[in-house]
Amino acid sequence: MTTYIDVIRHGEPVGGRRYRGYSIDDPLTEKGWTQMRSAVPEAPKWQHIISSPLKRCLEFSEELANDLQIPLTIEDNIKEIGFGEWEGKTPEDILAQDSEALNHFYQDPVNNRPYGAEPLDTFSERVWNAYLDILNTHNGKHVLIVAHAGVARAVTANILKMSLDDVYSRLKIEYGAIIHSAIDEGLPPKLLIQGSK
Repeated sequence: MTTYIDVIRHGEPVGGRRYRGYSIDDPLTEKGWTQMRSAVPEAPKWQHIISSPLKRCLEFSEELANDLQIPLTIEDNIKEIGFGEWEGKTPEDILAQDSEALNHFYQDPVNNRPYGAEPLDTFSERVWNAYLDILNTHNGKHVLIVAHAGVARAVTANILKMSLDDVYSRLKIEYGAIIHSAIDEGLPPKLLIQGSK
C-alpha cells in the first residue's frame, strides 16, 4: 500500500516581498489565488487536505476542500517558521540595519537566525513530526498539505537527508509549487518526480 503526500506552497500574499513567519497573517493577492488555482491538476486525486492555520494557506484550502467535497484539517505544526525580529520586514529593511545580515543568513541559516527566531532544527523537527503523523493518520490515501516554502524545504531535507544549511541555501520553492512524496508501507518516504501520463 502506498501513501501519497503532496505539499503545495501558498501563492503570492498581500504586502509584497517580506519575511512572513507565523505571526504575519497576510491573505493572498488576486495573483496568489490564480497561482494556487492554476496549480491544481485537472482531475486531482486528493482525498484529504491538511492546511496551515495562516490565511495565505487556509482560505485556499477551504475553497479547494469545498470544490472537491473532501475533508479539511487545520494543523498548527505546519505553519511557517518564526522569523523573530525580521517578522514583517523587507530585505531592504534588514539590510538598512545590517548590510551583511542576509548574506550571513543564507550562507549559514542554522547559526545566523535573526534574534528571537525559531531555531531551524526545532522547526524542521516539528514539521517532520507533523508529516509523520499525517502519514500514520492517512495511511494508504492521497493527501495534500497546503503550507509554506519553509515547510516544503523541511520535508525535502528530511526525505533526502540533506543538511538544513544546504536545503535552505540551494532549494527555491516558487509560489504554488508542489512537492510530491510517496511512501510504500514499511519503507522510508521518497520524493516523487512526476511525468505526463
